[in-house]
Amino acid sequence: MKRALALSVVFAGSWLCAGETRFEAFDQDPLWEGHNNFSTAFDMRPVVQDFGYSATTNCNASAGEVGGTITPDAKAAYYGKPLPALSFEESFSASGKLVVAPGGGNTLIGFFNSGSVNEWRTPNTVVFRIYGRSNVFHVNFEYGTRLWRAGAGLISTYDPVEERYNPVEFPSGTVCTWSLTYTPVGADSGEIVAVFNGQTATCTLSPGHRGDGAALNRFGLLDVMKHPDDTGQLWIDEVVINGVPEDFSVDPGWEAFQNHASYVSEDTRPRFAFGFSGTQFNGGTSPGEIGGRFFRGDCRYPETLAYYGAPLENLSLEAPLEASGKVCLRRAVSDSTTLFGFFHSERSVAVNPSQSEGLPAEFLGLAIEGPSADGFYIYPCYRTQSEGGSRQYVADLPRIYPDGQARDWTLTYDPNGNGGGGEIRLACGGHTAVLPLQPGHKALGAQFNRFGFVTPWIDGNGQVVYFDDLTYTYAVPTRARFSAFPVEGSAPLEVEFTDESASTHAITGWTWDFGDGSAPSHERNPIHTYMQDGAYTVGLTITTAADSHTIQRQWFIDVGNSLPGPALPALAFLAAALGSFAIRRLRG
Repeated sequence: MKRALALSVVFAGSWLCAGETRFEAFDQDPLWEGHNNFSTAFDMRPVVQDFGYSATTNCNASAGEVGGTITPDAKAAYYGKPLPALSFEESFSASGKLVVAPGGGNTLIGFFNSGSVNEWRTPNTVVFRIYGRSNVFHVNFEYGTRLWRAGAGLISTYDPVEERYNPVEFPSGTVCTWSLTYTPVGADSGEIVAVFNGQTATCTLSPGHRGDGAALNRFGLLDVMKHPDDTGQLWIDEVVINGVPEDFSVDPGWEAFQNHASYVSEDTRPRFAFGFSGTQFNGGTSPGEIGGRFFRGDCRYPETLAYYGAPLENLSLEAPLEASGKVCLRRAVSDSTTLFGFFHSERSVAVNPSQSEGLPAEFLGLAIEGPSADGFYIYPCYRTQSEGGSRQYVADLPRIYPDGQARDWTLTYDPNGNGGGGEIRLACGGHTAVLPLQPGHKALGAQFNRFGFVTPWIDGNGQVVYFDDLTYTYAVPTRARFSAFPVEGSAPLEVEFTDESASTHAITGWTWDFGDGSAPSHERNPIHTYMQDGAYTVGLTITTAADSHTIQRQWFIDVGNSLPGPALPALAFLAAALGSFAIRRLRG
């Protein structure tokens, strides 16, 4: 059986808010509730990769060039020349000719690492990105560090009327010249100079990026590893790498990887595929975790909103919340977000026209995302039931890398933190982010009845992420419970009653009925003396600001061995067989 434990936790005071936490190891399918999480509303897309050396003449009259048909997709495909490893600590360059066929396409040309081609923006790269736009194409150039931090530039012209830079539209089908040069600058910076058909643009490495390092061991062509998109065709020739010309009059024998393949890709945006998985990426003691392919949603369309979560009774911003576990980020494309935490099964996925908030209504948890310049963060965020909400980058924000490594994380919400305004903390990898709720947001309120994955409200790209060994808060129904000592004896019998009730809400009142006609007690843990022999039924009613509950325990107190025999034939039979001790255990 799957391991699922419930642990009692007292969050504040001895009874003010008794909550519980569940632990789920996912040894078996937990049968959590899913909504659109395995989507078939979006078709799979065909992918064709057919590029490499070719004895064609697209770039010039002499036969021989490198190129062909290239399709953006989540799977890597490349054709590249092996190189001694280059880094940001040395200069390197390449140049040549290029022709782009009319149509689409999104292709990288330049320096990369064959061992880290996993997503866009791709780590360990200094490349052109050629973006086909029917009869024209745009030329971007970009870099990625070893730690998934990136920067980019664009071959562009300035429009003084619109006061902005617009991409140059180069005509498809024409032969263009290009060069790409990297030079380290000073002790901790570097500069990329891109020249395309005589137009020059530069990009300076952002502070700290050179220190991240990079390892570049290939030069060539590779697909943009995003999600399936329009296919394109292009070719390069007269290539010079670090001052050495490449001879394409014969096959250069560069390294080929999945560059001749045709298949149908399931990684179509936003074709969700997340939920229970029999994998073990987080390294648990046995297979089983939750996760998969997760996309941003779009709140304007019902088919693009999804979740997968454990049902909860209602939680709110008035009580503490906590969650923890392991997370493994295996792939993360630029402009992607994973949300995980507490949410509402209806209002968090409600269709609406608003695009002002990326976070769904009534959410509190963690996000995995980040601007390309910074790589990826894991950080706390929330949104109330109204337009109020906040996400915040703070000092020492925890980083997370799409490197397939399992990481421990802990999320806590303290309604009394931030001077009573509420505060969220997210710890991962030795770093903690603290997010105070904005003034007045706690009063706006939120209800949470699920825990797990839920889509953002503004669309974008996808991630592949898994969670395991989860502990999370769940609501405790208001239930009256009590015990007593002693439960039998001779009159007068003094009995100490102990309240063991539980509720997510603060318990504000107790009403005890001792069953002997005496006045009720409103103490939490009263002491009552029974003066007459008899078998007494005891009742307790507890009240909260939201509800109440009553329990009665029949013939709970036995004074003078007065338990009625005729009313309990089964117990009488057991008494004969086992003695009165068995009856006392069953009654207590």
